[in-house]
Amino acid sequence: MRERPLAQVPPWITGGFVLALALQLLVAGLQPKPSVRAQDLPAPPGIAALRLAALGDPIALAKGLMLYLQAFDYQAGSRVPYRDLDYDRLEAWLGRILELDPGGQYPLMSAARFYAEVPDPAKQRRVLELIHREYLKDPNRRWPWLAHAAVVAKHQLKDLPLARQYAAALQRNTTTPDAPVWVRQMEPFILADMNELEAAKVLIGGLIASGQVKDERDALLLKQRLEQLEERLRTGKPAAKP
Repeated sequence: MRERPLAQVPPWITGGFVLALALQLLVAGLQPKPSVRAQDLPAPPGIAALRLAALGDPIALAKGLMLYLQAFDYQAGSRVPYRDLDYDRLEAWLGRILELDPGGQYPLMSAARFYAEVPDPAKQRRVLELIHREYLKDPNRRWPWLAHAAVVAKHQLKDLPLARQYAAALQRNTTTPDAPVWVRQMEPFILADMNELEAAKVLIGGLIASGQVKDERDALLLKQRLEQLEERLRTGKPAAKP
């Protein structure tokens, strides 16, 4: 049996098909878009359950969980701003992931670069303190993120005492030669910004005297900074730039 040519299909059937299709598209367009609310971020499973689910490969599971966490704000075709996330649960997720993979850098990098830079000072402070706590567990691998936290505290929160706290922790606890010398120079510079000139002078002098600064250019810059501080202490005015 041959198919009926399209030209022989009655016009009322073709018109009805087109009308049904148009109505279907109209109804679909009027439906509300699926959305995700920030509070929909669930609490993470306990660490014991996660270790069991890892099947002997906790690092792979940690990476998968981090991808899930980072992609959460794009679920269901809707974007949840980072600042709207439940930060109690966010901290819990980051903590669980770090427990599974203590050597992983991505959780704290995300904390420093994404979650700590939201326009919400209270949430920023929470994430910065999370970074500080986790840094103290492994300072020679996690120093980049506390250094970033110090920058956020200084320039975004305008909280010099908090920035100094983080800078002091970096100077005391970071001993790896892989860390650049500026990591140990942050505290005296922040002290100078706080007009704690004498304390900044002592710290810079200690850095020079200790021999920790191996690079000649870094040592020269520190000596110039020390001279500027001495000038400010003597005259009460900012020293001229060299």
